[in-house]
Amino acid sequence: MSVLLIRGRVLTFVKEPESHDDAGSYRFFEDGAVFVRNGKIAGVGPYADVAEQAGHTAEVADHRPHLVLPGFIDTHLHFPQTQAIASYGAQLLEWLNTYIFVEEQKFKAPEHAAFIAGRFMDELLSNGTTTAVAYCSVHPESVDAFFTAAEERGMLMIGGKVMMDRNAPDALRDTPEKGYAETKELIARWHGRGRAHYAISPRFAITSTPEQMEASRVLAAEHPDCYVQTHLSENRDEIAFATSLYPEAKDYTDIYSRYELLGRKTLLGHCIHLSDREISVLAETGSVGVFCPTSNLFLGSGLFDRDRFDRLGARHAVATDVGGGTSFSMLETMGEAYKVLHLQGQRLSPLNSFYRMTLGNARALDLGHRIGSLHAGADADIVVLDSRAKPAMELRMQVASSLAEELFILQTMGDDRSVAEVYVAGRPMKSGRRQARAEAVRALATA
Repeated sequence: MSVLLIRGRVLTFVKEPESHDDAGSYRFFEDGAVFVRNGKIAGVGPYADVAEQAGHTAEVADHRPHLVLPGFIDTHLHFPQTQAIASYGAQLLEWLNTYIFVEEQKFKAPEHAAFIAGRFMDELLSNGTTTAVAYCSVHPESVDAFFTAAEERGMLMIGGKVMMDRNAPDALRDTPEKGYAETKELIARWHGRGRAHYAISPRFAITSTPEQMEASRVLAAEHPDCYVQTHLSENRDEIAFATSLYPEAKDYTDIYSRYELLGRKTLLGHCIHLSDREISVLAETGSVGVFCPTSNLFLGSGLFDRDRFDRLGARHAVATDVGGGTSFSMLETMGEAYKVLHLQGQRLSPLNSFYRMTLGNARALDLGHRIGSLHAGADADIVVLDSRAKPAMELRMQVASSLAEELFILQTMGDDRSVAEVYVAGRPMKSGRRQARAEAVRALATA
């Protein structure tokens, strides 16, 4: 039996904060511990109490004075775009054609797909992200590589092959029949295997014909336990193009609605330029609009209106959207989210930022019972954060006087250097990789 006691300043949320100082939204233990047994959380609370519960034989990982939180969750990004991050000078449609579609053609080769999948997972873990929802390329080989790399690391990941049968290079197009058949095979191979979850992934209305959208509808109806992910209203030129291809639709959102692709397991990337009618449809169907601040700024797409989503009762989540997004770090992502909302006169408190990265995103995925919080029975996906990781942060922390202030410093100044350790199902990942690299270097030196 694997038994571990993770000691530190433990923070976990129990509900969405209603104000910048809502102490009832979280549990915090200044000298706390998380008791992990066989990859699951068996207890959380003050160190003395949890240590007694764990018994004297438990291994102790003492991370004081660092913060111990649930692992971060990223709800929208593209694993084939890992090497296309920081591609200069274009808005969405030009960027796709100039950089992204060129890059994604490489993923037909299983060796390339496997190499990037491994680096992609390690980048996530280096930044404290233990679960993500990702698009693969059109190639089944990319999906196999994605889930294999996640399985090797024990990560709970959600992903799927993009379906595209028009307005893309020949090498990236499938057909409605092929997209349906390959997706069906991949669901059978991966969905529910270990910690893998499948996302049916028509890329967006521009790259799918009505026939392929119908195939997506059938897949979603046949596999209601799978997620659906696509893009919605990221860019004004995209909206005009999409609605011209579906002239019978009331608006962009209505395209997906007509094919019955909206629902509680539907994740819609961006959702920037939506009417009140469209947001109300998302609210009625329980669909999730995904806020991608660094991508929206980098591609000049626009500003996500969170307060309008809240006012109309629609669900929303946050994400990096690598590689339009410019960082794998959810800390940096929330730093940019703060600025995007601030420009619109909207407030994002540090408590709400950390709620969004953890329990908020887990609830958006209907996985709050398994990930996103530290409670008995949850999967032991955990991140340890160092608020003094950089000299400037250490200097700023000398005058920090509250937990909320410390969280805002992490959100505003933090990055992968602030991630001291990551546990996936109770297994240390960051220090484990450092040890593996050191052993490899020693082996080469003595060869």
